[in-house]
Amino acid sequence: MTTSPITAPRTKLRRSLGLWAIVGLGLGYMTPMTVFDTFGYVSDESGGVVPLAYTFALVVMLFTAISYGRMTRVYPSAGSAYTYASETIHPNAGFLVGWTALLDYLLLPLVNALLVRQYLESFFPDVPGWIWVVGYVALITMLNLWSISSTSRVNGTLVVFQVVLMAIFVLLAFGALQQGAGNGTAFSIEPLYHANVQIATVISAATIVCFSFIGFDAITMYTEEAKDANTVPKAIVLSLLIGGVIFFTAGWFAQSLFPVTEGFTEGTALPEIAYSVGGMLFQIFFVSAAIAAAAASSLSSHASVSRMIYVMGRNGDGPLARRLSYVHPRFRTPAVAVVLVGVVSLGAAIADLDFIFSMINFGALIAFTVVNLAVILHFAVRRREVKTGRQVLRNIVLPAIGVVLTVVLWLNVSADAMTYGLIWLAVGFVALLVMTRAFRRRLRMSVQEDRVIAEGTEGEDALLEDDRERLHAGE
Repeated sequence: MTTSPITAPRTKLRRSLGLWAIVGLGLGYMTPMTVFDTFGYVSDESGGVVPLAYTFALVVMLFTAISYGRMTRVYPSAGSAYTYASETIHPNAGFLVGWTALLDYLLLPLVNALLVRQYLESFFPDVPGWIWVVGYVALITMLNLWSISSTSRVNGTLVVFQVVLMAIFVLLAFGALQQGAGNGTAFSIEPLYHANVQIATVISAATIVCFSFIGFDAITMYTEEAKDANTVPKAIVLSLLIGGVIFFTAGWFAQSLFPVTEGFTEGTALPEIAYSVGGMLFQIFFVSAAIAAAAASSLSSHASVSRMIYVMGRNGDGPLARRLSYVHPRFRTPAVAVVLVGVVSLGAAIADLDFIFSMINFGALIAFTVVNLAVILHFAVRRREVKTGRQVLRNIVLPAIGVVLTVVLWLNVSADAMTYGLIWLAVGFVALLVMTRAFRRRLRMSVQEDRVIAEGTEGEDALLEDDRERLHAGE
């Protein structure tokens, strides 16, 4: 009996990621060292309270992280906000949310390639930048194509390297403060609050630094590669809390040491901070750690967005959708999606960093808002779990606070981010009209991987048995 590609048992993603592997991928995605790259700009925007801006953003993200953790248990598919919106609202809404989220997921690997290009150009100004981009993107793409386990191991090494260098920075900054530099002490409350602090400027700065937390949500993309159902919800909260502590600590010592940021180059404060604290040798190591941070973020962001494209393709129809949902039979990775992300990342050879940054937060904050809303719709509306005070708190109050806080941040994004983000959303709406033939045709949504995670190996065996039965029946 000849088996057609359509009826053959489908190759699935490999379940190989444990808790700390996924936490490491989330931290790698966050790129902890961005706190130094953006320090000058955030300090000016917040009025000299960088750690307070990070604290505000962390609180907003915690409410959203709780919602992500709950929804990933209900719909353990790699599609994240796309899946949750499709299931709780409507597949059309899910497509638009997924399309909007692609704005930040797809552009972050490009941003990291662009940062690496700029770092290497500063060391080797005579080498054309496109050479670094092509070589770097090819390496990241091959690692993601090879296996998610190898990606996780390399990412973990790079994350440890940057965290160690950040710890050395804290020690050097503490020593300098004790000798009278900056505020003259590491224990002054000035970095967190002073007389000139204004809530509006803190919110504006929090809108900027929330970019640093993008990564905890991307963890949901690894749901179909997690070893069990409890891994991803725990990893979401752990990566967010660990990342928040790192951002707060680094921001506190940087703000204490540099209460006034005059003289810093906007957007490139990291090398200047490193040189001021530890001299040329430390600057070399610190910039090396920044390159490692960008590489770690590239690995994890490339991996996560390829999983999102894979799920959207798996739920679509036609030859394009089938190609995007292709899983390599040997490596068990979404090969076509991985390569597609690599092709987009080549745009780092010509892209403008300010423009790309202005686009990213728009999509992320919309996705965060919808995930909080999905909790209310699923638990409070659909399942009517509002009979006790605890249920009302978990299913209405907490996610509603998350909705309000993320909307506040979204309304405070830059004018460029709002303009270009709305243009991107409009393009997605046109694509939706074409695919649904002006809403006369319903988009298909499938979360068949749920059964695998919910039932473990037995569930996976059941799916394989279902495949065999369909083959024998000639379906």
